[in-house]
Amino acid sequence: MSLFYDRAKIYVKGGDGGAGAVAFRREKYVPEGGPSGGDGGRGGDVVFVGDEGMSTLVDFRYKRHYKGDRGEHGQSKNMTGKSADDVVLRIPVGTVVLDDDSGNVIADITEHGQRVIVAAGGRGGRGNARFMSNTNKAPTLAENGEPGEERWLRLELKLLADVGLVGFPNVGKSTLISKVSAAKPKIADYHFTTLVPNLGVVDLEDGLSFVMADIPGLIEGAHTGAGLGHEFLRHTERTRLILHVLDISGSEERDPLEDFRIIQEELRLYSPALAERPLLIAANKMDIPGAEENLQRLKDELEEGQEVFPISAATGEGLQALIYRIAQRLPDIPMPEITNYDEEHLVTKAEPEKRFEITKDNDHYLITGKEIEKHVAMTLFDHEESIYRFQNILKAMGVDDALREAGIKEGDSVEIAGVSFEWE
Repeated sequence: MSLFYDRAKIYVKGGDGGAGAVAFRREKYVPEGGPSGGDGGRGGDVVFVGDEGMSTLVDFRYKRHYKGDRGEHGQSKNMTGKSADDVVLRIPVGTVVLDDDSGNVIADITEHGQRVIVAAGGRGGRGNARFMSNTNKAPTLAENGEPGEERWLRLELKLLADVGLVGFPNVGKSTLISKVSAAKPKIADYHFTTLVPNLGVVDLEDGLSFVMADIPGLIEGAHTGAGLGHEFLRHTERTRLILHVLDISGSEERDPLEDFRIIQEELRLYSPALAERPLLIAANKMDIPGAEENLQRLKDELEEGQEVFPISAATGEGLQALIYRIAQRLPDIPMPEITNYDEEHLVTKAEPEKRFEITKDNDHYLITGKEIEKHVAMTLFDHEESIYRFQNILKAMGVDDALREAGIKEGDSVEIAGVSFEWE
C-alpha cells in the first residue's frame, strides 16, 4: 500500500549571497595600487519543477525544510565568488503552491517541466572595487550578501486518484474502498461525511493497479461551498472516472434515484466538464430487502448505455465484476487537463509594505521591516566606512526623523534585526 497525501506544508529558504571582499592591489610597478575586492556570488534559489510522473506529495511529509546554499565570498584581484547551485524540487503536476501566511497563490503547476522559483537566493554583496569613486580612491567598504527569501508554503494537489467515489454520506463508499484495496478508512454508521479523502491502491493480477479515492461526501448545495462541497469538488477535478455509489436499498429512508439526480446536478453546476466524465454506477447494499425493486426502478430511469453494477460492499457480492470493468475502462480514458487558476489569482508582487515600523519600550526603540533588516544583514559593521554608509541609508529612509518624532533622547538604545545601537 502506498501512502497518498494531497496537502503538505513546507519551509523554503533561498541561499544567502556571498560577502564582497575588501582588498587592495599590491602589484609591482603600480605605485598607488587600488581596490580589488570582488563581489560575492549569488545564493541558490529553491525551484519547483512540475513532474507528470509524480502523483502524491508524500515526499514532503518526510522532509519539510529546504534551504539553498550560500554563494561564495568575493576574493582579491576582483574575483567574484561562485554562485550557488539551485535546489530543484520535483512536484506533481496539478499542485497549487500557496503562501502559508497570506494564503496567496504563488504558482499553479499545470505542465510537465514548468519551473517556478519559490524562494529566491540573495544577491552577492559588492566588493570594495565597486565603491571606488572620484572622491574615494581607496574605499574600505564592502557588503555582506543579501539574505535569501524565506517563507512557509502550503502545497495542495488537486487530485490523486484514477477513480473517484461519489455519493451521499453513509452509502458505503468507505466500506467499498476498504474491501477492494489496502486502505483502512474509519467506518461507522454516521450520518455525516468522511472529512478527508481515503485513498487506496487496487491491485489486480498482471501488475495492473489503479488509485481509488473515497472523496468527502456531497450534500445538496455543495457547488456553492455548502458542507464540504468545494473540498470534495477540488478532489474530483482530475479524476478520470467517477464511480457513483448509491444506497440502492433506501435503508437511510432516502430515495436512491433522487440521490443520483442531486449528486449529478451538483457536479454539473460546479463544472459541466466534470459532469461529462465517464461514469459507472455501483448499486450498493443489495443484501438488504427492497434493493431489487429499487434497482429495477433505477435501470428503467437511466439513459441507454449507463452501466450499473449491483454490489454489496459488506458481503463482497459483485465487487470483482465492478473492479475488472473499471480496470478495463481506465486505459481508454485520458487524464483530464488541469484547470489553470485565473491570472488575477496568481500573485507575483505583494502589496508594498511599510519601509519600517518603530515600537518603543521606555528608552528602547525596536525598528522592524524587511527592507531595513536587509540593510543591517548586508552591512559589514567592522569597517568604519560601512557604518557611515549604513547611517546615510537610515537617514535617506527617514528613520532618523521618525525616531526624533518618537521622542528619542541621547543615550537611548535602538535595535534593528538583533543589532543594538546607541543614539547620539
